[in-house]
Amino acid sequence: MATSDRIRALVTDNEIVVFMKGVPAAPQCGFSAGVVKVLEAIGRPYVGINVLDDPFLREGIKEYSDWPTLPQVYVRGEFIGGCDIVRDMYAAGELQALLAGQSA
Repeated sequence: MATSDRIRALVTDNEIVVFMKGVPAAPQCGFSAGVVKVLEAIGRPYVGINVLDDPFLREGIKEYSDWPTLPQVYVRGEFIGGCDIVRDMYAAGELQALLAGQSA
C-alpha cells in the first residue's frame, strides 16, 4: 500500500489522528507534547501515530498535508493544523466545538 493510501486510511478510519514524534504516553518533542496535553484535556479518544518509527510516513505526511512540520492533527479526515493552531483553537473553544460537531 502506498504511503498516501496508508495516511488516507488512518485519517478517515479514525475520528481524531495525531501524526507526532513519539507516542501519546511519551511524546518526543515539545510540540507533540503540547498537542497531547490539549487532546487529553478535552478527553476524547484519539490515535497517535509515531512518525519516528517510519521514515516514509514521516515524510509522506508532510506531502499529504502540504504542511512542513509535525505534529499534524486530523479530525474526521480533515487536516486541522499543528501545535500552535490546535492550542489557539482550544483556547478559543473552537476545537471543542469542532469535536462536538458544531461550528464555533
